[in-house]
Amino acid sequence: MADPTIINITIFVLAVFVGYYVVWSVTPALHTPLMSVTNAISGIIVVGALIALGIAPDEDMGAAGSLSTAQWLGVVATGLAAVNIFGGFIVTQRMLGMFRRKEPRGRS
Repeated sequence: MADPTIINITIFVLAVFVGYYVVWSVTPALHTPLMSVTNAISGIIVVGALIALGIAPDEDMGAAGSLSTAQWLGVVATGLAAVNIFGGFIVTQRMLGMFRRKEPRGRS
Protein backbone atom coordinates (compact mmCIF):
# COMPACT_ATOMS: atom_id res chain seq x y z
CA MET A 1 0.00 0.00 0.00
CA ALA A 2 1.23 3.52 -0.76
CA ASP A 3 2.45 5.95 1.85
CA PRO A 4 -0.42 8.21 3.09
CA THR A 5 1.82 11.28 2.73
CA ILE A 6 2.32 10.58 -0.99
CA ILE A 7 -1.44 10.10 -1.44
CA ASN A 8 -2.17 13.40 0.35
CA ILE A 9 0.40 15.29 -1.75
CA THR A 10 -1.04 13.77 -4.93
CA ILE A 11 -4.58 14.82 -3.95
CA PHE A 12 -3.33 18.33 -3.15
CA VAL A 13 -1.54 18.71 -6.50
CA LEU A 14 -4.60 17.45 -8.39
CA ALA A 15 -6.84 19.85 -6.46
CA VAL A 16 -4.54 22.75 -7.41
CA PHE A 17 -4.75 21.86 -11.11
CA VAL A 18 -8.52 21.33 -11.05
CA GLY A 19 -9.04 24.58 -9.11
CA TYR A 20 -6.87 26.51 -11.55
CA TYR A 21 -8.74 25.28 -14.61
CA VAL A 22 -12.17 25.72 -12.99
CA VAL A 23 -11.49 29.32 -11.95
CA TRP A 24 -9.93 30.41 -15.25
CA SER A 25 -12.75 28.88 -17.32
CA VAL A 26 -15.50 30.84 -15.52
CA THR A 27 -17.24 33.43 -17.68
CA PRO A 28 -17.09 37.04 -16.39
CA ALA A 29 -20.83 37.02 -15.61
CA LEU A 30 -20.28 34.29 -13.02
CA HIS A 31 -17.37 35.88 -11.14
CA THR A 32 -19.58 37.55 -8.51
CA PRO A 33 -21.38 34.28 -7.54
CA LEU A 34 -18.01 32.53 -7.55
CA MET A 35 -16.65 35.13 -5.12
CA SER A 36 -19.67 34.56 -2.88
CA VAL A 37 -18.96 30.84 -2.76
CA THR A 38 -15.28 31.53 -2.09
CA ASN A 39 -16.24 33.80 0.81
CA ALA A 40 -18.49 31.09 2.23
CA ILE A 41 -15.70 28.52 2.03
CA SER A 42 -13.30 30.96 3.69
CA GLY A 43 -15.83 31.47 6.46
CA ILE A 44 -15.80 27.72 7.10
CA ILE A 45 -11.98 27.83 7.15
CA VAL A 46 -12.11 30.59 9.77
CA VAL A 47 -14.36 28.43 11.97
CA GLY A 48 -11.94 25.49 11.67
CA ALA A 49 -8.96 27.74 12.36
CA LEU A 50 -10.63 29.14 15.47
CA ILE A 51 -11.21 25.58 16.67
CA ALA A 52 -7.50 24.87 16.09
CA LEU A 53 -6.66 27.98 18.10
CA GLY A 54 -8.72 26.65 21.00
CA ILE A 55 -6.67 23.46 21.32
CA ALA A 56 -4.86 23.42 24.65
CA PRO A 57 -1.10 22.97 24.26
CA ASP A 58 0.50 19.86 25.71
CA GLU A 59 2.19 20.17 29.08
CA ASP A 60 5.60 19.35 27.62
CA MET A 61 5.30 21.70 24.62
CA GLY A 62 7.36 24.45 26.19
CA ALA A 63 6.93 27.49 28.34
CA ALA A 64 3.52 28.58 29.54
CA GLY A 65 1.91 31.00 27.12
CA SER A 66 3.61 29.59 24.02
CA LEU A 67 1.48 28.38 21.15
CA SER A 68 1.47 24.81 19.83
CA THR A 69 1.94 24.00 16.16
CA ALA A 70 -1.82 23.56 15.70
CA GLN A 71 -2.42 26.96 17.24
CA TRP A 72 0.17 28.63 14.99
CA LEU A 73 -1.43 27.00 11.96
CA GLY A 74 -4.81 28.26 13.23
CA VAL A 75 -3.42 31.81 13.43
CA VAL A 76 -2.02 31.59 9.89
CA ALA A 77 -5.24 30.06 8.51
CA THR A 78 -7.36 32.72 10.19
CA GLY A 79 -5.21 35.51 8.74
CA LEU A 80 -5.16 34.11 5.21
CA ALA A 81 -8.89 33.37 5.20
CA ALA A 82 -9.64 36.87 6.53
CA VAL A 83 -7.61 38.42 3.69
CA ASN A 84 -9.52 36.24 1.22
CA ILE A 85 -12.91 37.16 2.70
CA PHE A 86 -12.33 40.91 2.76
CA GLY A 87 -10.66 40.86 -0.65
CA GLY A 88 -13.67 38.97 -2.01
CA PHE A 89 -16.02 41.60 -0.65
CA ILE A 90 -13.97 44.37 -2.25
CA VAL A 91 -13.90 42.61 -5.63
CA THR A 92 -17.64 41.87 -5.42
CA GLN A 93 -18.45 45.51 -4.66
CA ARG A 94 -16.34 46.70 -7.60
CA MET A 95 -17.98 44.23 -9.96
CA LEU A 96 -21.48 45.15 -8.79
CA GLY A 97 -20.55 48.81 -9.30
CA MET A 98 -19.94 48.05 -12.97
CA PHE A 99 -23.61 47.09 -13.37
CA ARG A 100 -25.09 50.18 -11.71
CA ARG A 101 -26.79 52.71 -13.89
CA LYS A 102 -24.89 55.89 -14.48
CA GLU A 103 -26.71 58.92 -13.23
CA PRO A 104 -27.36 61.36 -16.04
CA ARG A 105 -25.48 64.61 -15.82
CA GLY A 106 -27.62 67.66 -15.19
CA ARG A 107 -27.60 70.27 -17.92
CA SER A 108 -26.19 73.57 -16.82
